[in-house]
Amino acid sequence: MFYCREEELRIMNQRYEKNRFECIVIYGRRRVGKTALINEFCKDKPTVYFSALNASVRENLEALSKAIYTYKNPEGESGPVYQGFEDALAEITALAKEKRLVLVIDEYPYLAKAEKSISSRLQHIIDHFWQEGELYFILCGSSMSFMEYQVLGYESPLYGRRTAQLKIQALTYREMTAFHSGLSVEDQALLYGVTGGIPHYINKLDVEEDLDEAILNNLFHTSSYLFEEPENLLKQELREPAVYNSIITAIAGGASRSNEISTKVGLESGICAKYLRVLVELGILKKETPVTEKPGKRTIYMIEDNFFRFWYRFVPKNMSMISAGRIRQVYDLAVKRFYPDYMGLIFEKMCQEYLLRYAQNLPVMLSEVGQWWGTDTKTRKEVQIDLVGTSLEGNEYLIGSCKYRNEKIGVNELELLKEYAAVFRKDGKFHYYIFSKGGFSEALLELGKQGVVTLVTLEDMYK
Repeated sequence: MFYCREEELRIMNQRYEKNRFECIVIYGRRRVGKTALINEFCKDKPTVYFSALNASVRENLEALSKAIYTYKNPEGESGPVYQGFEDALAEITALAKEKRLVLVIDEYPYLAKAEKSISSRLQHIIDHFWQEGELYFILCGSSMSFMEYQVLGYESPLYGRRTAQLKIQALTYREMTAFHSGLSVEDQALLYGVTGGIPHYINKLDVEEDLDEAILNNLFHTSSYLFEEPENLLKQELREPAVYNSIITAIAGGASRSNEISTKVGLESGICAKYLRVLVELGILKKETPVTEKPGKRTIYMIEDNFFRFWYRFVPKNMSMISAGRIRQVYDLAVKRFYPDYMGLIFEKMCQEYLLRYAQNLPVMLSEVGQWWGTDTKTRKEVQIDLVGTSLEGNEYLIGSCKYRNEKIGVNELELLKEYAAVFRKDGKFHYYIFSKGGFSEALLELGKQGVVTLVTLEDMYK
């Protein structure tokens, strides 16, 4: 079953119907659903689909040759291997003259690594043969940095040849409800907290009726696919997975600043910074700076990928018990009871998505939403605000608090929010928002009715 991505499909089909040359660059992190999107688009169209291999030039040429012969003769045997990529691409040119043809090169970074001249070859054939024809060319890759710099970047031979690009993002917390619409909003939030809106992980979790059982059997069981996913992904993407594993483990354990992480891992700060940059490019980590401030000394590193965050929070420290087969005890005593704490940061991320994508009648047009932290000069204490939204123009701010607790939130939270807002800015107009899983006290609800504060429940966020 194919879910979501309606807008991406609409764009791709709209361009297909124009019957002119297209070069669509599709990229995004692994497991995000790029190949599923392309397959859905291609299912009723004449297509040569070539998925590049992390292998030699010869093996990739063989795979491309097989893809072309499969298109020409779906029921027959594969033909001979082309003499070179020029011959194979010339055959594509000839086939595209017969009818509107889709050519897909998936995992393009693998091909570019094997055949260094392939980007220049594609540039030449686009400029001299394909540009005036009707070929629909899709170039897809999972290496974010490669696709952004070596395909879309100014110095790439392919620069300026694309007609469109689609960066495929993880699904939002609302979009992914399409997979399991019968779950409660609390379970939907937890599912998002575990999978991060990555379709591949949602499918592999294989939720039927009970989310706890699905997590227990399909993530914590040593035979399950998801149990080894972080380790396998690091091995697949990186040459020194053990070092990257140590860095992620350090951040999961509380280290957030570059010097803290390098000290904990035992690396020189300059070397550690290179590893951190790679993990950020992969979408596993993110750099965060207080909203309204430029990156600098106050920049911290966080685990951006929810699945990695979940796995590194609960699996490594319980590995002995899990390996001994005592997964139910681990889940009940060392995992499930810590969900409210774990979901705190996840809930903040959901609240950001809500404000940027779903909230109606916001008091300001937001340009940015994020955390803010700083020191109260009067008390010398560190202050942290869960959400600060800046306006496109003017001196107005949205100040928010996010509480993933079962108890109702009272007026004291609003008073604290006002105190923190005064530390954030001495002037400006503030609009207060409080998000709560457990609801609000009667006194706070009354202030909400008066317009003093906007109150949003977990249920409201899914409406």
